Amino acid sequence: MDNITFDDFMKLDLRVAEIKACEDVPGADRLYKLTVDLGEERTIVAGIKLYYTKEELLGKKIAVVVNLEPRKLRGIESHGMLLAASAEDKSSVVLLTLDRNIANGSKIS
Repeated sequence: MDNITFDDFMKLDLRVAEIKACEDVPGADRLYKLTVDLGEERTIVAGIKLYYTKEELLGKKIAVVVNLEPRKLRGIESHGMLLAASAEDKSSVVLLTLDRNIANGSKIS
């Protein structure tokens, strides 16, 4: 694994987001289209469909990288990336969630 500098790490803008809506992505077995509240609404496309139901995701407060360049997935522009831990073989994926309530959009440092 390559090391990065502290300055590289500081470029990441990590924020608290609340999942407000979750939709299937047509034709995609692994993707959900999430609407998240970061103090503003954003769309994030995430490959977590095999691990979470839509109902399990609604209302969760998660950690998100918000300053990634937007990327189009299945025709949907994704504006961020949620953080998750996964087993090496991807048999298990767990979202990084918060254990206490804090305002949407709060900076993670």
